[in-house]
Amino acid sequence: MPQNILWADDEIDLLKPHLIFLRNRGYEVTTANNGHDALELVASRPFDLIILDENMPGITGLETLSILKQDYPHLPVIMITKSEEENIMDQAVGSKIADYLIKPVNPNQILLAIKKILHSDALVAQQTSKDYREDFSNLSELTDSAATISDWQDLYRRLVFRELELASANTNMEQMLDMQRQEANNRFSKWVRRNYEKWMDDPDSAPLMSPRVFSRKVFPLLDAGQKVFFILIDNFRLDQWQTIKPLLADSFTMTEELYTSILPTATQYARNAIFSGLMPAQIEKMFPELWIDEDAEESKNLNESPLIATQFERFRRKCRFSYNKINDNTACEKLIRDFKRLMENDLNVLVFNFIDMLSHARTESKMIRELASTNAAYRSLTESWFRHSSVLELLRCIAEADCRLIITTDHGTIRVENPIKVVGDRNTNTNLRYKLGKNLNYNPKQVYEIKRPERFGLPAPNISSTYIFATGRDFFAYPNNYNHYVQYYTGTFQHGGISMEEMLIPLITLTPKK
Repeated sequence: MPQNILWADDEIDLLKPHLIFLRNRGYEVTTANNGHDALELVASRPFDLIILDENMPGITGLETLSILKQDYPHLPVIMITKSEEENIMDQAVGSKIADYLIKPVNPNQILLAIKKILHSDALVAQQTSKDYREDFSNLSELTDSAATISDWQDLYRRLVFRELELASANTNMEQMLDMQRQEANNRFSKWVRRNYEKWMDDPDSAPLMSPRVFSRKVFPLLDAGQKVFFILIDNFRLDQWQTIKPLLADSFTMTEELYTSILPTATQYARNAIFSGLMPAQIEKMFPELWIDEDAEESKNLNESPLIATQFERFRRKCRFSYNKINDNTACEKLIRDFKRLMENDLNVLVFNFIDMLSHARTESKMIRELASTNAAYRSLTESWFRHSSVLELLRCIAEADCRLIITTDHGTIRVENPIKVVGDRNTNTNLRYKLGKNLNYNPKQVYEIKRPERFGLPAPNISSTYIFATGRDFFAYPNNYNHYVQYYTGTFQHGGISMEEMLIPLITLTPKK
């Protein structure tokens, strides 16, 4: 179906070659030689695009534009003018025109502007699909050949890039990419199972993992005399970082890395390892009063500030630091009001729980589940929170104060789909991606099992304690009331197990722009 264009210009008779050019390319072009006629035509029938001359007798192009934007706010307008005066451009751009051209214009300029406005979605989708098809075999080869943590990080970055590209264009290739991602996660899980114990035996040959984040990334900045803000966003994935990154581009330059979470990829283990600089079994042994067992009723992250203090003491470092956990916008606004007080510290550690709260709310609330039904929707909610909460204002305060900023997380999340049956006693923990117990019954081919927790830096409540981890998109379900359990948790975002999304997590160092 041809698209309808209205071209209003008081010299429209001189533009017949342009009109013929557009009509030969399938566009229906209606003309008007003043603003009044243009407005009457728009009121009488629908148009897909208006081309508007700025300098017309009677009501000017800008006045016509103002009326059009008031009555038809979504109708795109191309403004054409002889004037190169900046104030004319400013008024036109401020009125949210789709494009701005300066006479004389040739037919190809007009055609390019029209294509950009009317066909950009289709053209972007076409090119995005073409790019992914060309990259498909490369991604498959990387999946087959990945042998180092750098290989897996590179593959994961490229898969996330393709996911974001396809999600922003109207293609039908998301399912194909999803299949590639599942295969990559299956291979990644097998690779972790082959190598994880080696990393525990020789930490120096291991990738950067949770216990070394402070010593490798925070301490060097402090040694350089920088004031540092360390922001940990719970349940934060690489794709979510890529979503909020543009909001910070005006204020910071960024160094982007991925690091590897320890197992279990859960707050009690991974976050405490970050703040203490120790594996969980070491925390339990050295600071038993700061380690909270799985079966304890209290929160598992009550002692994060004392754990940070133990790390500074162990490294014999003198550092004035603060620790704040942010659960709502009011708490963030209070930090902004107290920003001068924060600047008295060498290090300020901030933990933001919004995404974790969103993940839990999505599981428990039908409405939130509808709002975040896909990975793309989940990212959108993350971006909306970041854009409209006080977090962005706080980060701008940090930039203005010329402080260094680290944004990271303790683990990511994955959308689970496949139930795996497991049987445990009443003391078995409730996490859906890993289980700790002494009488676990499961299919060992479906999980990664750790029967000697101490060799993996994990506490062992009993001599026969075993950890098992779900891989890929699996989650653990009990046989009792199995169907209800499966229906309730399928499609929810969980953490604790082995996947690229949970283990390969963003670690961003931001430097304020001068």
